[in-house]
Amino acid sequence: MGLTVLLDVVHSHACKNVLDGLNLFDGTDHLYFHEGGKGRHELWDSRLFNYGSHEVMRFLLSNLRWWIEEYHFDGFRFDGVTSMLYTHHGIGTGFSGGYHEYFGDSVDTEAVVYLMLANNMIRQIYPDQGGQGITTIAEDVSGMPLLCITTDIGGLGFDYRLAMAVPDMWIKLLKEKKDEDWDLANICFTLENRRYGEKSITYAESHDQALVGDKTIAFWLMDKEMYTNMSDLTDRTPIIDRGLALHKMIRLLTQALGGEGYLNFEGNEFGHPEWLDFPREGNGDSFQYARRQWNILDDPLLRYKYLNEFDKGMNQTEGKYGWLSAPPAYVSLKHEGDKVIAFERAGLVFIFNFHMTQSFTDYRIGVEVPGEYRIILDTDAELYGGWKRIDVEKSRFFTVPEPWNNRSNYIQVYIPTRTAIVLSKV
Repeated sequence: MGLTVLLDVVHSHACKNVLDGLNLFDGTDHLYFHEGGKGRHELWDSRLFNYGSHEVMRFLLSNLRWWIEEYHFDGFRFDGVTSMLYTHHGIGTGFSGGYHEYFGDSVDTEAVVYLMLANNMIRQIYPDQGGQGITTIAEDVSGMPLLCITTDIGGLGFDYRLAMAVPDMWIKLLKEKKDEDWDLANICFTLENRRYGEKSITYAESHDQALVGDKTIAFWLMDKEMYTNMSDLTDRTPIIDRGLALHKMIRLLTQALGGEGYLNFEGNEFGHPEWLDFPREGNGDSFQYARRQWNILDDPLLRYKYLNEFDKGMNQTEGKYGWLSAPPAYVSLKHEGDKVIAFERAGLVFIFNFHMTQSFTDYRIGVEVPGEYRIILDTDAELYGGWKRIDVEKSRFFTVPEPWNNRSNYIQVYIPTRTAIVLSKV
């Protein structure tokens, strides 16, 4: 089927339950874990493995191999790597990027060695054969410099790092800032903030936001009107119009500028209209919300189909042009007054107009490669629930050989309010 299936593996900690867990397995608190306070995570209320024990390492390494051998997983996303890397577990600690934060006494050397052994073992037993090797991703917020460097030259050996600051940024913006107060420079900085050559998995929202008690991007944008105005038979209110537009723009900007891989929690791509809640004591062990309502995409009257069509179009366009596998983008424009962002990646030109009310005609955009350009993706297309303010078929843009925004040429485009377009050379 062409699918790569990864398992979220938790080797950073374990539940402290005695009846169904490893805690006190032999009657002591230090068979698999550190004894005393060192073996307990004060925020997660869980036990911490003793990576200095050979038998613990054998147990964890064999666990990785078991998942691959028995269930044929194609790789792992290692949970809680930041907690593993440091003796303070990242609690109450900020990381500024100074190397003393990564190579000082606070580093848990035993955990670092375990992660190196895990990645090295996987590579040796399951070597990459024509792109069919094992993929590993680290959930790390600290920015450990050697995380995605191969083990043979002293790195930890991961393929990707999760760009965890990106979803935090988007939710903070939607919760705390008015649209006119969005700081485009900070948005671009957060999306680009990764070491050159270190691959990141970017995402606009995490699975935590889909759980009961939190809100997805769609809910932050449209809130209760998702229950009353997501039908084409109802009024398209300003809240719904803004929500549909920004939902598409946020996801495109995140994917195109934010990394080398893109993550989405199932259902969020079309703005799933309810939270996820697993059976528990607090909800009477109910399965009512332990689901994703794929059926709403089959109703042609509901506006969720527009977001789903855009997600399909965005991913198909990326599949054709490959911006995720291309070198990082060059951002030529972050105009705070006009609320316009422009950048080039994979030979394409990305233009975003986040302005609440202003559309721009003959807007100058710097481009490096001269020639004729056409639109290959338009968030305002009718298929995606837009207003079809751009005639995509007839729109052609020719470069002018004059420098603009540190690029050798410029083009002039029409870019409507709350719209993003992607251009390719003809």
